[in-house]
Amino acid sequence: MLIAAILTGGFMVAEIIGGMLTGSLALLADAGHMFTDAIALALAWYAFHLADKPATGRHTYGYGRVKTLVAYTNGLAIFFVAVWICYEAWQRFQAPPPVLGGPMLMVALLGLVVNIAGFVILHGGSRESLNMRGAIVHVLGDLLGSLAAIVAALVIMATGWTPIDPILSVLVAVLILSTAWSLMRAAAHVLLEGSPPGLDRDMITQDLQASIKGVREIHHVHLWSIDGASNMATLHASLMDGLDAHIAVDAIKQRLFTQHGISHATVEIDYDRRAEDGRARDQVRGVTSQPRHLH
Repeated sequence: MLIAAILTGGFMVAEIIGGMLTGSLALLADAGHMFTDAIALALAWYAFHLADKPATGRHTYGYGRVKTLVAYTNGLAIFFVAVWICYEAWQRFQAPPPVLGGPMLMVALLGLVVNIAGFVILHGGSRESLNMRGAIVHVLGDLLGSLAAIVAALVIMATGWTPIDPILSVLVAVLILSTAWSLMRAAAHVLLEGSPPGLDRDMITQDLQASIKGVREIHHVHLWSIDGASNMATLHASLMDGLDAHIAVDAIKQRLFTQHGISHATVEIDYDRRAEDGRARDQVRGVTSQPRHLH
């Protein structure tokens, strides 16, 4: 991640100079991508390191969700860059400036090499990490921008038709907008503690009730993920008379882990009729008690 950030940030300067000298929006658009991408990649790298910090009394879950927050921010940054490119392209349609095809082609080819290198470096990362997905989307947008600049430069050199430059810039912007939206939606789902993809609350409830002997009912089931990779759950379990609560909790947690990929679960045991009988006895003695729960 850090290597990709350095590569992207370093070549961004060359593309800004090249875009200004040649008058190419495609190069300036790609430089705009690279500017946001260099910052985004640096943030993503820092988020991975921050996520490794242990939990504290104030942040009891640790810092794992920082990666998801950075992924959402990255998607938002891509969205605004794409909107700016579309606006700038419209301005150039109104008054097309001269574009130097030859120098533009040279800069775009160098940009393509740098972006391919960054993409290859990041491609070995985990696809399950929203943070890594956000970084790859940024670099992929840069790669498409370089390809668009190359095609635009070749067309300008062959025909002199400069409107191809803003047209291809808009095409790249539209392509990365859909990817940015998908990333933002996935990150927002995690931040809102939605059920992780592939986990069905009702199906898991039915599976536990059918698979764990002595479990009368499973209810109050909540599923979520801290970082989009590790899944968590809380639930209440009502047991039949005579079933040892510790054995039931162990069996439920084991089933959640092996069959549903839920690595962390909190299980509360409801004692049902026994709890009600206990409250009745306490009320006779003039004492109000609360139902017992086992975590």
